[in-house]
Amino acid sequence: MLQCRCNHRRSVSNNHVCHVENVRLLDRSSGQRKVSVGTLYLSATHTIFVENNPETRKETWVLHSMVSSVERPPTTPAGSQLILRCKDFRVIQLLIPQERDCMDIHASLARLSRPGVQKYSELYCLSFNPNVNKEEREESWNFIDLMADYRRMGVPNNLWVATAANSEYRVCDTYPSELFVPKSATPAIIVGSSRFRSRGRFPALSYFHQDTLAAVCRCSQPLSGFSGRCQEDELMLQTVMKSNPGSDYIYVVDTRPKLNAMANRAAGKGYESEDHYTNIKLQFIGIENIHVMRSSQQKIIDVGELRSPSMTDFLWGLENSGWLKHIKAVLDAGVFIARAVADEGVSVLVHCSDGWDRTAQACSVASVLLDPFYRTIKGLMVLIERDWVSFGHKFSHRYGHLDGDPKEVSPVIDQFLECVWQLSEQFPCAFEFNERFLIAIHTHVYSCQYGTFLGNCQKERRDMKLRERSHSVWSQLWKDRAEYTNPLYKAEQSQSQGVLRPNTTPYCFKMWKGLYNHVEKSATPRQSPADFLSAVREESQQLEEELTNHQEVPPGGTAHHHPGSRQGIQHTDTPPPQQHTTTTPTSTAQRSNRKPSFRQSPELRWA
Repeated sequence: MLQCRCNHRRSVSNNHVCHVENVRLLDRSSGQRKVSVGTLYLSATHTIFVENNPETRKETWVLHSMVSSVERPPTTPAGSQLILRCKDFRVIQLLIPQERDCMDIHASLARLSRPGVQKYSELYCLSFNPNVNKEEREESWNFIDLMADYRRMGVPNNLWVATAANSEYRVCDTYPSELFVPKSATPAIIVGSSRFRSRGRFPALSYFHQDTLAAVCRCSQPLSGFSGRCQEDELMLQTVMKSNPGSDYIYVVDTRPKLNAMANRAAGKGYESEDHYTNIKLQFIGIENIHVMRSSQQKIIDVGELRSPSMTDFLWGLENSGWLKHIKAVLDAGVFIARAVADEGVSVLVHCSDGWDRTAQACSVASVLLDPFYRTIKGLMVLIERDWVSFGHKFSHRYGHLDGDPKEVSPVIDQFLECVWQLSEQFPCAFEFNERFLIAIHTHVYSCQYGTFLGNCQKERRDMKLRERSHSVWSQLWKDRAEYTNPLYKAEQSQSQGVLRPNTTPYCFKMWKGLYNHVEKSATPRQSPADFLSAVREESQQLEEELTNHQEVPPGGTAHHHPGSRQGIQHTDTPPPQQHTTTTPTSTAQRSNRKPSFRQSPELRWA
């Protein structure tokens, strides 16, 4: 029977824990169908399965905000089934003895995993306490300084200046309050352009290339319809062009398929006419909309869940999903922008429909290709904070933080992270971070453990007072950077410098197994070469520290070589370095023989 440590049975609220015994957990991530028997606990923030085996007492913790769906297949003779599909693509399958308990847990999880619209107060980040004081929390929010990054680019300068036009979000409430625009763009031009752009998202600087003086700017589609025009908007694009002394035109990159952009004209929107906007070259890319991407990702998730598929089934599923075709389209957009800026020295204005999905993808991929800084751990944090967080990517809508419109959900930042992963596969020495870092960011986008990715724009986060009520994820990721460091990376290597020029022919793309496939894994996880090198490097550093601590250098004498030094050490049947044990939002951790404590959920660390 489902038992609750509270006054009202079968209810779950803060500090209340319900549990049911003799639950079976089917581990679908092992080569065999391993079944564990234990107790299932349901708290206000987590679902926890504790194994009965007194020798291991393994615990599996699932953060409710990581649950994408809860399914209840038909009852079997052995009990009632419950399947938890998680947003990191893991699947938890439970077998519960009593159907009534299964129904109660299903109803509770359905509510806890998807708080109601505008119920931000129920999200985990507002109750999560990582045991830091107020000063440390403020430092976590100040860890990323976007103005410092613009200064690193050489902005402001005699071409690009800060504007106060959007202070207090007066012109565009989904833009950041601090923006850079061409020096010749007057407030009247900015305001007029804003009125002619969807959602008021006028052209603003995303990235400035100091070597060529070309810039990457972003905005939303114009409200032109079939023949509409706006003098201020045309002047705004002229100011972007004039801010690059080395070029007499700019590229306008519309990331949508041309047919989609043409269809928007019937709704009074559309794209720039080269007859009205002089000195522009229009380029359509062909990235599909959020609805196509949502469907495509579900198909690639289904491929990742296949157990022992035939080659035919796997290849058919991969092709049928169209996922890699979409990844290629996003990467192609970034490549076009990077080549225009670095090779042609031409500025680029990027937009899609509203300028917060495909625009963010294209601009951020281009920045990764153009600038080695964004291929470092700190640099990728800065890039995501700039082009995604501050420029108003709709995190809460796109990643289902609340129980809103399911048609608003789409894997937009998933595709950006996968583009970075595809690049790291082509250029394994060019990135300071490893695959685990990208997966950690992906997990945090969905987990709501930190306030960084909550809300749909900067103004919304300010109104919710997230800086005072939650913590930023960036400082925590930085503290754990040793786990995310690529051992092949060296800043001085030629591959780590300059512009990346990837091959985007179809055979260069592959399925991201580390993210999507959690089914076919052996009982003993295989260690990747990069992980092995990281472990060897860590062990070598430990040996060096021990050597330093034990060496004795008498005055005027020579160093005494401790048996642990390189000269004196001999390895016989040395076991391979062990991997780090970490805890994730959907994790299995071996703990002491005790019941889990629910007063404070463990701080989750990410692999």
